Amino acid sequence: MLFVISEVYFPEEAGTAHYMTGIAEGLASKTAVRVICARPKYERQWDAVPAKESHKGVSIQRCWATTFDKNRLAGRIANVVTASLSIFLAAVRQVRKDDRVLVVTSPPLLPFVAAAACRLRGARCFLKIDDVFPEAMIHSGLLRPGSIAVSFMNWMNRALYRRVERIVVLGRDMRLLVEKKLGGPGENLLVIPNWADVDTVVPSPKAGNRLLREHALENKFVVGYAGNLGRVQAVEAMFETARLLKGEEDVHFMVVGSGQKAAWLESAVAQAGLTNITLAGWRPRAQQCDFLNACDLGLVSLVRGMAGIGVPSRLYNVMAAGKPVLAMIDQESEPAMVVREESIGWVVPPDQPRKAAAAILDAKSDRGRLARMGATARKVAAAKYSRERILAAYESLLWRACRGTAPSLP
Repeated sequence: MLFVISEVYFPEEAGTAHYMTGIAEGLASKTAVRVICARPKYERQWDAVPAKESHKGVSIQRCWATTFDKNRLAGRIANVVTASLSIFLAAVRQVRKDDRVLVVTSPPLLPFVAAAACRLRGARCFLKIDDVFPEAMIHSGLLRPGSIAVSFMNWMNRALYRRVERIVVLGRDMRLLVEKKLGGPGENLLVIPNWADVDTVVPSPKAGNRLLREHALENKFVVGYAGNLGRVQAVEAMFETARLLKGEEDVHFMVVGSGQKAAWLESAVAQAGLTNITLAGWRPRAQQCDFLNACDLGLVSLVRGMAGIGVPSRLYNVMAAGKPVLAMIDQESEPAMVVREESIGWVVPPDQPRKAAAAILDAKSDRGRLARMGATARKVAAAKYSRERILAAYESLLWRACRGTAPSLP
């Protein structure tokens, strides 16, 4: 039996929920899969969903938890604690000896309660690291470097990493960071990136794009950002880049997403009187083929210092849409390595908007090169980041791996 433990799951769509749902459903044809999660609480929080149901071959139990505003610290903490405790109790009741349990690191308390349940029940625990803690909380401004809380969390996470069966990290930069925390090479570490939705996200021409038509942007050179506008995204640098390019009448920024910095961005755009940024708000994942194709250049960004702490999965769907990439991100990060290695765009530091503006003008100056980069991005997404390829790696990890021999991507 495989248990997938995640705070967020179907019908939620963002990030972690999408990939944990995909893993559970993709492996359900191989074995019995049960999911233990919390009730929807973000974009889909008002959906009426049952506490228990079967969906696409997966048995789902949704545990009670508070659903306070995640952008308020007190509410987020209450949500994390109540969800984690409810999930722990459910796991202790259901997990049995030698079951496999795959748990994700978000929220940071969740893997500890899952590991404790596995230890009590004699199950094998596999950890998927989406964000490295406490570093993610430091860069979000929630914890102070060198604080007692940071030291305690580092100690706890090192102990967790050493006790789980295997650890999945999303990139090479994340592997290096986790190995540094462990004090040496991690024999139980495996890099498995998130996948590109290459079957549902395909290149399509800008002509006739609904989002561009809606905002009368068909004749503009569009820089598109799609995804979370949270604490660790370089939203301020993106805004400053747009401000620097306000005199370029044919360059326009399209922002699709929501998050903690969305209100700030809306206010900053209004105060600066910028007319070259369109804030399209949150859109469901079902529309991502439209909004990812509503640009000439896809933008991926994280604030400085985030290398290894998190990998923006939106990169792979930008590639699936056949779009070249502007990565405003640390040079040593996984997205930066992919963009450079595959020659599919530009990499600039996240705190240097002038370089980002120059890269955008360079991209606009040669449409033929831009088209070639986009075609390469699509080929790479299909060849290296398909869902089938990534699921095969998880199957190998969960059923064929044993300590001391790390499986590799097929």
